[in-house]
Amino acid sequence: MRSHTEYLWMEVPSRRAFVPITAQVEAAVERSGVREGLVLVNAMHISASVFINDDESGLHQDYDAWLEKLAPHAPTSQYRHNDTGEDNADAHLKRQVMGREVVVAITEGKLDFGPWERIFYGEFDGRRRKRVLIKVIGG
Repeated sequence: MRSHTEYLWMEVPSRRAFVPITAQVEAAVERSGVREGLVLVNAMHISASVFINDDESGLHQDYDAWLEKLAPHAPTSQYRHNDTGEDNADAHLKRQVMGREVVVAITEGKLDFGPWERIFYGEFDGRRRKRVLIKVIGG
């Protein structure tokens, strides 16, 4: 069994965005040499997410609108977390809904996806540098 670790650095210029990262994960799996195993992809920040879904812009717009209805950014005074001087309580809530990480099977050296599945980084409090962990385990 072997393991391989890489970090993907994200610096999204807007407050919220969905960034496709499937290609970077596929490249990390290839560099790992793992033919059969798992890859964990983890947003290492509490106001960002990693998730799997369809790479379709209308769906991403729907996610953005839905999340903003669930946890609107403004008014920032509606959240106790923001009493600390922060303005990102909504980002923490959005991350909780969208998830922290994904695990994908690796079969014959490739990500073993269902139809249309792709990996995305969800940013909910951008404009600063954040890390995504890519951990490949297998043989």
